[in-house]
Amino acid sequence: MSPKKADTAPPMPGAVWLRDRPPRRRSGGLTRTAIAEATVAALDRDGPAGLSLRGLAGTLGVHATSLYWHVATRDDLLDLALDAVFGELALPGVPSTTWDDEVRLYMHELRGALLRHPWSGALATSRPLLGPEALARSEFVHAALTRAGLAGPELTAAAAAVSNLVISSVAAEAAWRHDGEAAARAAMHEHLRRHADRYPTLAALPANPPGIWTDQFSLAVEMLLAGIRHRLAPAGES
Repeated sequence: MSPKKADTAPPMPGAVWLRDRPPRRRSGGLTRTAIAEATVAALDRDGPAGLSLRGLAGTLGVHATSLYWHVATRDDLLDLALDAVFGELALPGVPSTTWDDEVRLYMHELRGALLRHPWSGALATSRPLLGPEALARSEFVHAALTRAGLAGPELTAAAAAVSNLVISSVAAEAAWRHDGEAAARAAMHEHLRRHADRYPTLAALPANPPGIWTDQFSLAVEMLLAGIRHRLAPAGES
């Protein structure tokens, strides 16, 4: 008797984390970890457009029905792979003495992990991060910001700003990183220069060379942390 297909409800991104796990005895030897690792490798090689359930089953050397016992849709594969990428973030086991050191570490670690898998930045902007690896990192950031003195809506907003800065900057960087980046940047700068009457501030900016991403990101991190510290400062001390 072939395995039963995984329950498809609720039909939403992230649903794979909200379903009951199938019994191990019916798994055919597959694990979510193995599926996630194979999916990450497939996405690194072919990008999201080349991913399919049947193709991944062939890569894993199993019948498609064995894979369907664990995942119901292609979206499930994307969620498993994205959580595996978050699992690459190395975070300290013991809290640091300063909250901003922890948040800074998280932001640079997350950027590194997402850049190692260029498809993951854009994907992370479109899916709820409900997997155990992503939630563990989210708990780390929220705990650091809580120790800083944030609570309620300010805590939620600060944590969102931290993650959104990393994910959006990586998505932009991944989109720009290609062999023609230098030529594209030069063309963009020339376009702004020709229309300086309409975009005087943009036209006055320097033509940033390829490779500026890391410096810009580091500066953006420090500006965000400074903003949080300013928010936390007692009146008259900022």
